[in-house]
Amino acid sequence: MFIDKKFRVPRVWSNKELEKFSAMFSGAIVNVSGWKDLDKEGKKYRDYFCNNTEYWITNYKSEARGFQGNQENEIFLDLEQDLDEKMHNKFDVVFNHTVLEHIFNVNKAFENLCKLSNDIVMVVVPFLQEQHAEYGDYWRFTPLAVKKLFSQNGYELLYINYNDASDNSIYVFAIGTKISQKWNNIKNFNDNKLNKITKHMIGTKIIKNSLFERIINKIKAKYFKL
Repeated sequence: MFIDKKFRVPRVWSNKELEKFSAMFSGAIVNVSGWKDLDKEGKKYRDYFCNNTEYWITNYKSEARGFQGNQENEIFLDLEQDLDEKMHNKFDVVFNHTVLEHIFNVNKAFENLCKLSNDIVMVVVPFLQEQHAEYGDYWRFTPLAVKKLFSQNGYELLYINYNDASDNSIYVFAIGTKISQKWNNIKNFNDNKLNKITKHMIGTKIIKNSLFERIINKIKAKYFKL
């Protein structure tokens, strides 16, 4: 399957980010709204979490059963609805990749991600990306927004990073926790931009390049009749 470079580059980057941490986590792990659980590089996300004791995947509704293949340990879960209390704190790690931008009630969805976990929530969200998907595409997330979403749900932002290329989409990769003292090794990672998110102007190169290209195209159209 062909994937446009501007989508592939941040996907590969976010997979590498996940590889840094996934082996650190054990216990019950769930990929929420994971569809086929594919990383789009030929692996399943299940393969990243090599120390899991159980691995689950959620999808949107049971009516879609089979569209994504026969998934083992599949749960059907609508993130915009109240979470069944039996699901509270069910998992040690909750992983969610590029889903939240497609959910209009994003605050409710993020709240449910946090309720599912008894400790770790990992999210990948777009910061800069063109609108895509026929099933709705509503939001883009700054690092500060991710930090606020975690804090509103009783989590501490433990780690955050983002790619920042001149001509590709930008993703934010973040890990939140309920038990921060347990994960100082993650907090101290060299790539952690936690202390930069209030002042670092990510995405400026893309915005400037886009503006520059529009100006050049107008000049070409006016003077060269393109």
